[in-house]
Amino acid sequence: MSTMNAKAISEGEEEASGMRNETLVESGHSEEIKRGQVILVAYLIAALDLTFLFMQFGIIPYLAKSLGLDSVGFGYLQTTFGVLQLVGGYIFGRFADQFGARAALILSGASGSVFFLLMSLSTSIPLLFLSRLPGVFMHGIPGAQKVIADMTTPSQRADALGKLGLCFGIGMIVGSALGGVLSTKFGIFVPTYVGLVGSLINTLIAVVWIPSQTKPKLNQHVTENSTSQSGSLFSIREILRLMKFPGVMEVFIVKVLAGLPIGLFMIMFSIISMDFFGLEAVESGYLMSYFGVLQMALMRTVWHYCIIAVPLVFAFSMLATITDSILTKAVPSSDTGAMLGICASVHPLTRTVGPTIGGVLYKQFGVSSFGYLQLVVNIGLFVYLLKSKISLREMKSQ
Repeated sequence: MSTMNAKAISEGEEEASGMRNETLVESGHSEEIKRGQVILVAYLIAALDLTFLFMQFGIIPYLAKSLGLDSVGFGYLQTTFGVLQLVGGYIFGRFADQFGARAALILSGASGSVFFLLMSLSTSIPLLFLSRLPGVFMHGIPGAQKVIADMTTPSQRADALGKLGLCFGIGMIVGSALGGVLSTKFGIFVPTYVGLVGSLINTLIAVVWIPSQTKPKLNQHVTENSTSQSGSLFSIREILRLMKFPGVMEVFIVKVLAGLPIGLFMIMFSIISMDFFGLEAVESGYLMSYFGVLQMALMRTVWHYCIIAVPLVFAFSMLATITDSILTKAVPSSDTGAMLGICASVHPLTRTVGPTIGGVLYKQFGVSSFGYLQLVVNIGLFVYLLKSKISLREMKSQ
């Protein structure tokens, strides 16, 4: 009798164990689906954010010109925006680490809304400069990257971050073309109204669809015991601490140098479109829609732009994806937001120094100088990467 009872108990325990395993499998599958949905929402937010950003990139030179701002003043305007984003990039990343990716995306969307509101009211040069101020917290891409970094494993991260390149392409194509068409057909301020409404919608999407905590429970525990030595949102000591992790400084320098020539041309693109090629706003928008941020060597016509577009944009996207993936893996999970914020500061850094350097290159040496600069930088980096052995170790498990 006791043998039968023991057998029955054993069978009951096995059945209960099997049911628990099935429940765990179903729960894990459900969580995986939810993570996938949240990442898709992050892609949507990034695509919309980039669409509105490129929409204003396309019209701002023409708006500035209509207000009587000359090329030197336009350079100051670009520099102002670059400095604000340079300072705000790291602060935004630290904010995301401390308050979560959803709060960071809401901050970015709200800042974008104020940005476009002020821009729509810019009927004078001082108001146009004032409209740049909210740009300090307009970092939708780092916010989306933060969501992806939190919700993917290190082995999945490069692939997930790489798909943001598609969002970048969509934003560039749609935003550039839409900005040109709307400003030409309906007025220079209409794109700013669209950007205002769109930024409000983006903020609402973040509130509704992004969870308050995107880090897994294990990583939340790691965050609570963060290696950060400062609770402030901006700390030079914290930046230097992150740069001391193995391989981080070397990869970051490669990222900055490789992106510098492309960034310089991005700054000068609108001026070159108007001055060198004599394009109107809508034509400039169509051109940027095709190739985005380009470099050139031996270019003399718009068709030369188009020929070099494919390999250049491919290289630009690959560089951003690979370096961002490496750098976020090289620091603890509690510091991924700060690291992404530092990465996001690379382009604002270029926009800060770009107007001066780009203006000198264009006036003194012509359009092709941007291509020659990119060629020299690429050869130098190629030789350096061949000879160097950058050591990186996984920090997520610590």
